Amino acid sequence: MPFSKQIDFLEPINLSEHLEKIELYLGQVCQIAGISKMQLDYWTNKAQIPNKGKKQRIYDMNALETVMLIKQAKDKGLNLGAAIDAARRFRETKPSI
Repeated sequence: MPFSKQIDFLEPINLSEHLEKIELYLGQVCQIAGISKMQLDYWTNKAQIPNKGKKQRIYDMNALETVMLIKQAKDKGLNLGAAIDAARRFRETKPSI
């Protein structure tokens, strides 16, 4: 099969359709969200953010979105309790990933 024919059957990939399969370690979530591990530990407990793993916690994309919404609300001046509440309300009004 000539080279040009080999790529003719390929189609663009919509990565957003596969994001729900991605899982991130605690450090990766911290790096993406721009928060410390101590903050993520505290927020995970306070906001009851779901995660997997025993020794090393693993977060899915929905958990990452929650963390980033809390961070956004805190950056806008809300205290942690209000930020968690705002993130929950926002997630309830918007379809998840």
